[in-house]
Amino acid sequence: MFLTEDVEAKYHEWLKRGVRFTLALQRPAFGGVFCQFEDPDGNTFVLAGFDEATRDIEAARRAHAEQLEAKRRAEQELAIAKEVQFRLFPQHKPDLPMLDYAGVCVQARAVGGDYYDFLELSDNCVALVVGDISGKGIAAALLMANLQANLRSQHLFAGEHSDQLLNSVNQTLFQNSEAASYATLFFAQFDRDSERLQYANCGHVPAILLRSDGNVERMSPTCTVLGLFEEWNCVIAETNLGEGDVLALYTDGVTEAVNEAGEDFGESGLINALRRNISAPAEELAKTVIRDAVRFSGSVQQDDITLIVAKRTNPRPEGVHT
Repeated sequence: MFLTEDVEAKYHEWLKRGVRFTLALQRPAFGGVFCQFEDPDGNTFVLAGFDEATRDIEAARRAHAEQLEAKRRAEQELAIAKEVQFRLFPQHKPDLPMLDYAGVCVQARAVGGDYYDFLELSDNCVALVVGDISGKGIAAALLMANLQANLRSQHLFAGEHSDQLLNSVNQTLFQNSEAASYATLFFAQFDRDSERLQYANCGHVPAILLRSDGNVERMSPTCTVLGLFEEWNCVIAETNLGEGDVLALYTDGVTEAVNEAGEDFGESGLINALRRNISAPAEELAKTVIRDAVRFSGSVQQDDITLIVAKRTNPRPEGVHT
């Protein structure tokens, strides 16, 4: 269809130029004016004026153009949100002799609710944190940013008192989120002087501690989720991290990665991947395990996948005693 302001003038002009009109000017009772013609290949076209019907067509065209522009703006804003969230993940990590560690997050959408972080509690102590926010998409990403901001700001005052830190974070998250919003969190604190690993598992999946002798320990929940209850008490557990031990903190997106047959990657898949690549540096080890989980699940990733790997590598420096 061709639209013009003066159908009659255009009809007579094209008629003189030899255009073959198969339908002369028509003025139907419902208004408007139109005619029909063919091009040299026999294709049929309508020449119509800006009557009410064509104005409706033009309005629909404008509405479609506005929808495309709104979609473009939304995609642009989502890309900005993705970049902002990427910057919330640690851009550097505190240097701690005796510990080689790294984190990886592969999101299922442009933005997500998985979270990991590295917090320097003192010169000799670092915290490794992995969290999983309830829900998905923008809402989860906003709550994740809230959690990250609280942990990073409040750890400056709490120091190595992780129970006080997490109690305070829970209170803030409870006050600043919707009733059904919460986060599972694993907080692991390693002190190089004592070689002790203190941890709080706040309703999160058990961390895996792969000992140098091949034994596996699961670090189960010590308290419930963050942000859901106003009355909340952090419970800290403790173990040692010996030379050659490997610690894996992860979200359920790793173990619940599903293949086409409906099988889970599972805890066994995670442990086997760690064992196969145990000699690799922490960063390479983490990336390899994530690649295995993503490859296992095939083309469709259902959930965010996040993993921190920490390896106790070097013996105690000279002059440092427990």
